[in-house]
Amino acid sequence: MIDPDGYRPNVGIVLMHPDGRVFWARRVRRDGWQFPQGGMNTDETPLEAMYRELREETGLLPEHVAVLGVTPGWLRYRLPQRAIRRRDKMVCIGQKQVWFLLQLTGQEADLRLDLTDKPEFDHWRWVDFWYPLQHVVIFKRGVYASALKHLAPFARQIAGPAAIASPPPQAEPRNRYGQARRQARAGAGRRAD
Repeated sequence: MIDPDGYRPNVGIVLMHPDGRVFWARRVRRDGWQFPQGGMNTDETPLEAMYRELREETGLLPEHVAVLGVTPGWLRYRLPQRAIRRRDKMVCIGQKQVWFLLQLTGQEADLRLDLTDKPEFDHWRWVDFWYPLQHVVIFKRGVYASALKHLAPFARQIAGPAAIASPPPQAEPRNRYGQARRQARAGAGRRAD
């Protein structure tokens, strides 16, 4: 399902340990790490899609989690040009997502990545609440920042302000040579004397 603007409706899941760390998972056969997320079916509400994706990607059931918060409305990100499938009947240019913050109330042993024929993840770990902002693929960083900033107050109510401090300053995007863009722009504007 793709909306008229080219965005696929999707849900994102921030699964939080009671101490404030969040579930961070590695995609199967890739070195990319991310939060669980997935597309919505036409007959699903965001909450229904979230519980389905939670089960498919982590093995957790509704009784293993508590919903702490949700983002209002849709948060969007665009796919990089190389990832857009232009030959598809409906061209998807990105995702529009509703994000949920869940607290793990079950046991870590309830987490199972192998319950489907095609698992999404092959490894997971707990990381600092803000860690994903600097470690998710770059085209998702803006939506991750928006989601985490909105969900942080809900997380603080459980884990406390020390565990969920203020977000770190955003690292400046880097160019393809690994230089900060501001540095590269400053150098490019200088004249040789």
